[in-house]
Amino acid sequence: MHATNKPFNIDKRLVYEAYKAVKSNRGAAGLDEQSIEQFVYCKDDNRRGQYPNVKFDFLGYCFRPGRVRRTRDNLLFGGFNPAVSPAALTAMRAAIRDLKLRRQTQPSLQDIARTLNPLLRGWIGYYGRYAPSALSPLLRYVNQTLVAWAQRKFKRFKRGATLAGQFIERLATEKPDLFAHWRLGMTGTFV
Repeated sequence: MHATNKPFNIDKRLVYEAYKAVKSNRGAAGLDEQSIEQFVYCKDDNRRGQYPNVKFDFLGYCFRPGRVRRTRDNLLFGGFNPAVSPAALTAMRAAIRDLKLRRQTQPSLQDIARTLNPLLRGWIGYYGRYAPSALSPLLRYVNQTLVAWAQRKFKRFKRGATLAGQFIERLATEKPDLFAHWRLGMTGTFV
C-alpha cells in the first residue's frame, strides 16, 4: 500500500469485497444504504452505453462527461472530469451573501479583503484544481458584491453601477494583490 493524500487508508481489497457483497444482493443497498443503481454511468470514449444519468456530485464536485486534452500527445477525447458542482457554487455565494458586505459602509476595502481572502483562497485551492474556469460565476459574484459595496460607500457611484464597476476594475489592475482571485488573474467581469 502506498501513501496517499487521504486522511485514511482503505484497502482496495475491502472495497472490492464490499462491491461483491452488493452485487450478490442484486444491487440492493448494503450497510451504507448505497445501491448500485444510485451511482450514475461515467460515459467516455471507452464506455459508450446509453444511461439516463451520466453525471453525479461528490464532495462538492460535479463529475460529468466532456472533452479532455491528453497531455502526452495533445489529443482531444471524451473523458469524465470534475468541476465545482452547482450546489457548491450556490453554497459559496450564500456564504458571501451572509457576510452582508454589500450593506456595510464602515469597513475599508482592505478590511473586506481580510474577510474574503481566506474563503477565496480555500475555494480556489480546492475547486480550482481541476477546472478553474468553473469558478467564474463565483468570482463574478464577488466582483459584483464589491461593486455594490462601492456604490453604497461612495456617493459618486450611488447611481452608476458602470462607474463603480470601472473603479473596482481599475483597482484590480493597480492592486492585484488585494484579493486572492485578482492575484491569480481571475478577475472576471465587474458589472
